[in-house]
Amino acid sequence: MSLKDIINKQGSSTLDTVTVSLIKWLLSPVVIVSTLAGCSLFYGQNFKDDFLPLAIISFLLASHIFDEANLYRQVSEFPLFQAVFSTLLKWLFFVGCLWALAIVTDMTGQFPRKPLMAWFVVTPVALLVCGLPAGQILRTIAKLGGHRTAIIVGANPLGYELFSRITNDAYLGIRVLGFFDDRLYLRLPQAMQDRVLGKMDDILNYVINHNVDLVYISLPMFPHPRILKLIDTLGDSTASVYFVPDMSSFDLINAHFGHVSGMPVISIRDKPFFGVGGLVKRLGDILISSLILLMIFPLMALIAIGIKLSSHGPVLFTQRRYGLAGEEIKVYKFRTMTVAEDGDCIIQAKKNDQRVTAFGKFLRKTSFDELPQFINVLQGRMSVVGPRPHAVAHNEMYRKIIKGYMIRHKVKPGVTGWAQVNGLRGETDTLEKMAKRIEHDLEYIRNWSLMLDFWIILKTIKVFFVGGKNAF
Repeated sequence: MSLKDIINKQGSSTLDTVTVSLIKWLLSPVVIVSTLAGCSLFYGQNFKDDFLPLAIISFLLASHIFDEANLYRQVSEFPLFQAVFSTLLKWLFFVGCLWALAIVTDMTGQFPRKPLMAWFVVTPVALLVCGLPAGQILRTIAKLGGHRTAIIVGANPLGYELFSRITNDAYLGIRVLGFFDDRLYLRLPQAMQDRVLGKMDDILNYVINHNVDLVYISLPMFPHPRILKLIDTLGDSTASVYFVPDMSSFDLINAHFGHVSGMPVISIRDKPFFGVGGLVKRLGDILISSLILLMIFPLMALIAIGIKLSSHGPVLFTQRRYGLAGEEIKVYKFRTMTVAEDGDCIIQAKKNDQRVTAFGKFLRKTSFDELPQFINVLQGRMSVVGPRPHAVAHNEMYRKIIKGYMIRHKVKPGVTGWAQVNGLRGETDTLEKMAKRIEHDLEYIRNWSLMLDFWIILKTIKVFFVGGKNAF
């Protein structure tokens, strides 16, 4: 194959990858704007004059909210009902964000209502209808564009994990030809013995003769002589070379690559909310907490009266807790006890605790005592969903004995959380219970998404009506 053929092949593969990425990014925003235009025309409106600002905002917002909608995967990987559920949740969140922006910018009455209502109803159907054939289109593009070829240096578990992921992701457009490793055949993992193509000294000839596009090095990333020699040798080819860092020994929290003044760095632990993600999370908090406070204001007034009539003391109880980045905040709760402890030693409420008032027992059982924390959400001290804040005294105790305890403060504390909807609420009278709660908190931070937040909110509503078993 000539140099021109190699360049054309690599150009085709690059174009193929860019095309797939572009379709995945543009599909949902284009569908949303198109349905808006269609609804405006159907009702005889002038799209340019009446809806163009809304279309621009919708395109930008949709490109972030819908960027991870897995409607492009095979049905076996992402069943239809999950696609419907994901699309509806993200569309509802999208509409909520638009509503919040309209209220803030005083644009609620600017757009004609009939085409707007039709748009709200038609769009999720259009997203599903357009999303279902998208997988076939992307697979066709991948087949027409051809595959980039790759080899993996290092027939080890890390290399095999990379091989499995590439093989199972058809949209990467990469075909792994095999492995190269200097170890003896019998020392290689059995699953990779038949896939080893040769020793490291054979790589350059193989790359040139087989026009390999990509070389992945899954060996320890330090200047070992054979690795330096390999990288130097591959300079005589046109293949792209990548190191695959082995991060399995680290407890990764939102790991990602970055640069510091041009120097590459790898984030091991970081907060999940960056840029637009943080803005969307905050807008959601403002919208949800505002709606909830408006709806529950009469209930909160009745609870305040009930507390005053049933026991002596203030209606609200404030306690020092740790918030984002471990900063001290004051959290509001309805008072449920005859005491208001906020010192260096706090005893958690237990079953049949004499300090809990009769009315307070009802409030704790229903979680109504937590309702004032939506005020904390509006203030920006808390989020609707996140790790539950613990008293400062408990934080100082558990941070010394539970590994990774303070990582939970990479995000704002929440009114509800992943641990709470999984039955880990109420008294943590053993170290194992607290450790399990922290495990769920870190799992939430590690896997945060808008859909996960919605799922937690839905499960919280269920707990509200069913009642909590562990709330004393």
